[in-house]
Amino acid sequence: MAAIVYQTSKQTGITYAYESLSYWDKEKRQSRARRKCIGRVDPETKEIIPTRKRVVASDSCKKDKVHKRGPVPIENVSRSFYGATYLFDAIGEKLGITADLKKCFPDTYKQILSTAYYLIMEDKNPLSRFPKWAATHTHPYGKNIPSQRSSELFAFISEDDKHRFFRLQGKRRIEKEYWAYDTTSISSYSRCLRQVRYGMNKDHEPLAQINLALLFGEESNLPFYYRKLAGNIPDVKTVKNLLADIDFLGYDKIKLVMDRGFYSEANINDLYHNHLKFLIAAKKSLTFVKAELDNVRDSIRTWANYNQKHDLYACTTEIDWGYSQERPYKGDMLKGKRRMYMHLYFNSERALEDAKNFNALLCRLQEELESGATLPEHDRLYAKYFDATTTPVRGTKVIAREDAIAEARKNYGFFVLLSNEVREPIAALEIYRNKDLVEKAFGNLKERLSFNRMAVSSDQSLDGKLFVEFIALIFLSYLKKKMQDGNLFKKYTMHELLDEMDIIECFEYPGYERRVGEVTKKQIELYEAMGIVPPSSLH
Repeated sequence: MAAIVYQTSKQTGITYAYESLSYWDKEKRQSRARRKCIGRVDPETKEIIPTRKRVVASDSCKKDKVHKRGPVPIENVSRSFYGATYLFDAIGEKLGITADLKKCFPDTYKQILSTAYYLIMEDKNPLSRFPKWAATHTHPYGKNIPSQRSSELFAFISEDDKHRFFRLQGKRRIEKEYWAYDTTSISSYSRCLRQVRYGMNKDHEPLAQINLALLFGEESNLPFYYRKLAGNIPDVKTVKNLLADIDFLGYDKIKLVMDRGFYSEANINDLYHNHLKFLIAAKKSLTFVKAELDNVRDSIRTWANYNQKHDLYACTTEIDWGYSQERPYKGDMLKGKRRMYMHLYFNSERALEDAKNFNALLCRLQEELESGATLPEHDRLYAKYFDATTTPVRGTKVIAREDAIAEARKNYGFFVLLSNEVREPIAALEIYRNKDLVEKAFGNLKERLSFNRMAVSSDQSLDGKLFVEFIALIFLSYLKKKMQDGNLFKKYTMHELLDEMDIIECFEYPGYERRVGEVTKKQIELYEAMGIVPPSSLH
């Protein structure tokens, strides 16, 4: 007869579930039991998380080697670089990264952290160089992770565990802040990855790609959610799944800020339906936007509407959004009005830039028409701005459609934001411009973390490596914000700051506590600027 029994490891504090099967031992003439580990128990949900066939570290369900309580005794004399990894350890503790990883990946969280540290500090080197770095640095795992083991580590990072981590990290974020949402493309030469597709490559590279969606806190400047998408998925199609993930992850009081690529009538209705606050850019070509622009085009450039800080004119009008919601269970459509604020802006420098770009576009279109080297993706623009006639004698004659060009020029320098919460135009503008941090985070991901090409051969490895890169991105984002707050970029690049700390050494001897080498006044000031207590000789 089989039964489920539970046992908690005294060393790790993890509770494991075992299937216990009773049987009769003929030789000893007594009842015996065979136990088989079937998983570990989730401390929050109390659900049994099944064990995998193979774990990167030692089998989690084998009996743990018994040590005496207290620090693991030092067995060998060692001398290693410590200052930068100490910084990461302290940041991980401060942001709850280490604690959350330990809950979600109890067997491999140290390997994940060590790999993330390496990716930050050795940004131009491949993971195959990890053994050299590990031999000279103190890091959470404390041992080498060969290339094959890192591939196994990536493969065993499950979707369920990742979402548990997102849930835990999301709950640590400030509820009142807006969350910036955006996507980027990551190019690939691989033909083995299922979601690699040709799409609108945001780096303008002629390669297939995957897309990556990222959610960032605008005040904390920290990422806490990402999702991998097929390379041919447009931005506007991603919002519905984002809302479903937000609901699944249990995030409350959400406020989203997005660019105009995510705008659609259906997405706005979904945001209202889910009772979410939002701030989103809108195209000037939308009918209801054009109507409001016509109302303010001549009156917006008054002194009362001028803002010196941002050097632009701004005004706001309250409008009614025509809300609609399909109700399949009732077979009807619910319609009504929802309050919305439309913020309109005019910037003279932007007007000049718009004119320059538009004129360049018109020149390019005319040249393509006259040479006959037209592009299918420009067919709509050809028809909108030019009339072209071709005869055997005179060739192709191109005449501009001045009325259409004049209509486009009317809106030079204008841009529009929509919100169901923010009433003041300058407040809305500042929230929206903070969204730039997401684009900068993408730059960190693809440049600093060397992820602009996906050097993986399987979808499982890609998913796992993306997650470890994401962990590294949290550390990077924290450092970048602290450096900006402390005005440190005038003196250091991030690499230079980490190098300054990395030269601090630590010494370990059997029977003695870890001893930290000399820490200079400059290094102490840098730790304090990062919001971290500097290491001490007895730390």
